[in-house]
Amino acid sequence: MHYVSTRGGVPPQRFSDILLEGLAANRIEWIAGIINGTSNFILSEMRDKGLPFATVLAEAQRMGYAETDPTFDIEGIDAAHKLTILAALAFGIPMQFAKAYTEGISRLTQEDIGYAEELGYRIKLLGITRRAKKGIELRVHPTLVPARRLIANVEGVMNAILVKGDAVGATMYYGAGAGSQPTASAVVADLVDVTRLITADPEHRVPHLAFQPDQLSDTPILPIGEVETSYYLRMRVLDRPGVLARITRILADSRISIDAMVQKEPGEGEKRVDIVMLTHRAIEKNVNAAMARIERLPTVIGKVTRIRLEELL
Repeated sequence: MHYVSTRGGVPPQRFSDILLEGLAANRIEWIAGIINGTSNFILSEMRDKGLPFATVLAEAQRMGYAETDPTFDIEGIDAAHKLTILAALAFGIPMQFAKAYTEGISRLTQEDIGYAEELGYRIKLLGITRRAKKGIELRVHPTLVPARRLIANVEGVMNAILVKGDAVGATMYYGAGAGSQPTASAVVADLVDVTRLITADPEHRVPHLAFQPDQLSDTPILPIGEVETSYYLRMRVLDRPGVLARITRILADSRISIDAMVQKEPGEGEKRVDIVMLTHRAIEKNVNAAMARIERLPTVIGKVTRIRLEELL
C-alpha cells in the first residue's frame, strides 16, 4: 500500500496547514518542493559518493527508504500525488493528478550530475506548480537548481518546500521526508484530522481544500509543451569544424538563446566530445523541435539529454 500525505516532514504542522492558515493573506504565485525523501537520498548519494543510480537504489532499499518496488518514488509518482494536493490548496483548483507531468530520476547519469556541479547547479527532483498566463503548471521532474539556493543544499531523506506568496515573498519549510518514523507521524496526524472532521459541526466545517466545491476555479492545467523554463542540454558530437555553428543555428531558429556553454576537450585519439548548454527561458515545444533537428545531424551521436532548470527567484 502506498500512503500519500502532504504532511511529510514539515514540523510543527503539516504543510497544508501552513498554506491554509499561515499564508492565508497571500496569493500564492508558485510552489517548488523536494517532496520525496527517497529520490532526494538517491541523488545526494550519487553526487557525494559518485555512485551509479542502481547501486544507490539498492542501498536505499536496504535502509528502508525505498520499497521493494520503488517505482512510485524514483519515477516521481509519489511526488506528483503530493503536488496535485498542494496545487489544489494553493490555487483552488480540483485535484487533477492525471494532468500532472511526471518524470523520474532513473535515467540520470553521473555525467550530468558532474556537469551540473561544474556549472554551479545541483540536480533535484522537484514538484513545481505555478500560476502562468494560460493556466496552472503542474510538473514533477529532475531540475537544475543554483547551488547557492537553500533548497539545493537539502540532502539525504530531507524534504523542503519553497512557496512564493505575493505579500510574504519566498519562504521555505524543511523536515524529514522518508523513513518509518516520519511516515508514522504523518499517518497519525491525518487520523487525528479525520476524527476532528467527524466530530465537527457539519454546517461549519472548513472544506478539505479550503474552497467549497462550487467555488473551485476552472483554470486549466498547462500542457508540458506550453511550459516556459530554462534548460540544460547535453549532446555528444563528432569533433569536427562547424558542428557547434550548426547546433546554435538550429537553436536560434527555434527562438532559443544560450546562457552558458561548456565544450569538453577530446582525449588523445578521441573523436567524440560533449557539448553542454544552458539556455535562457524558452517554450518547451520549441526546445523539443530543436532537439529533434539536432539529433538528425550526422555529426550528433545519439539523443540529446534535456534537464529543466529553475532559478527559483
